[in-house]
Amino acid sequence: MRAVILAGGKGVRLKPYTTFIPKPLVPMGNEMPIMEIIIRQLARCGFNHITVCLNHMANLIIAFFGDGSKWGLKMDYVQEDKPLSTIAPLTIIDDLPEDFLTINGDVLCDLNYSEFLDHHIRKRNSLTVATYKRTAKIDFGVIEFNADRVVTGFREKPDMFLDVCMGVNCINRNIIEGLEKGKPYGFDNLILDGIRTKAKYMVYPFDGFWLDLGRPEDYDYCNENYSEIKTKLGF
Repeated sequence: MRAVILAGGKGVRLKPYTTFIPKPLVPMGNEMPIMEIIIRQLARCGFNHITVCLNHMANLIIAFFGDGSKWGLKMDYVQEDKPLSTIAPLTIIDDLPEDFLTINGDVLCDLNYSEFLDHHIRKRNSLTVATYKRTAKIDFGVIEFNADRVVTGFREKPDMFLDVCMGVNCINRNIIEGLEKGKPYGFDNLILDGIRTKAKYMVYPFDGFWLDLGRPEDYDYCNENYSEIKTKLGF
């Protein structure tokens, strides 16, 4: 089974932690880098080949993880010569299998990645998006009104429940083969184009543990609760 880790970003949101080291190497609980946790999980789920898409400080990441033999799998790398956003890096991988998993290099969750990929293949989806229900607190009073601008309701600082993308997806190779190689193209473009062409894009709702470590407050939370989170992740 094949997985692609998207790890080319500069980690701007995670500064100052990423000032001198790339985000995939930021340590968790003074024990191991974020991306090593992901690699160990993938290996445990039966993935035997991981490709990492890189840009910022690529040499440091390659030097740390090497060929993947430490975790009993094969690792290789592709490197952007310019920022390609979140989907186009896949176009510079020459040997993608028919179906594969992608994961952002700053995501921690206890999703069973092999079951997720199996589900995607069984359903014959072009794209399967793992989603998580997240509560968003609105810090303003929200007023409701009808087409005649007559006030019909009011909610003081309500909670909104949103289905967000987890940064974990399964993709059929045909999607990538239809894109221009090396031209910037993001996940938002992929979704909107798929809706327009009526491609078979499906969601995979998940209600376990999920944390995006893109912000300093989330990284701090993870370190403060590392022992508990480590247990949830099966380590």
